[in-house]
Amino acid sequence: MSTLAWVRLDTAMPRNQKVLALTALKEGHRAAFVWLCSLSYAGEQGTDGFIPYPGLTMIHGRPVDASKLVDVGLWVPCPGGWVIHDWADYQQSNAETEKRTARAKAMAEARWSKARSHA
Repeated sequence: MSTLAWVRLDTAMPRNQKVLALTALKEGHRAAFVWLCSLSYAGEQGTDGFIPYPGLTMIHGRPVDASKLVDVGLWVPCPGGWVIHDWADYQQSNAETEKRTARAKAMAEARWSKARSHA
């Protein structure tokens, strides 16, 4: 499993209709923070957007926050937890991350090998 050092966040996110619907709800701003934390969690853990039930507390969430995120369409329920809606449309997959990491390591090794052979 590879992890992302960052996740993409659309600059128009504050005006997204789902975010606006969420923040209009009682404690919706709290649920919005949980959604942002879920993006970070999924990137760090290499889950391709999956948030397991036990992971909810790790992202400062409560069941009521998860329900709100599902209600507005930012999370989709699935066996064992939730998936962040449109994760694959905006974020690099775990497989892509692993390929990118392997490619970077190979290039670094090639540079170091070349440098050592010239020393």
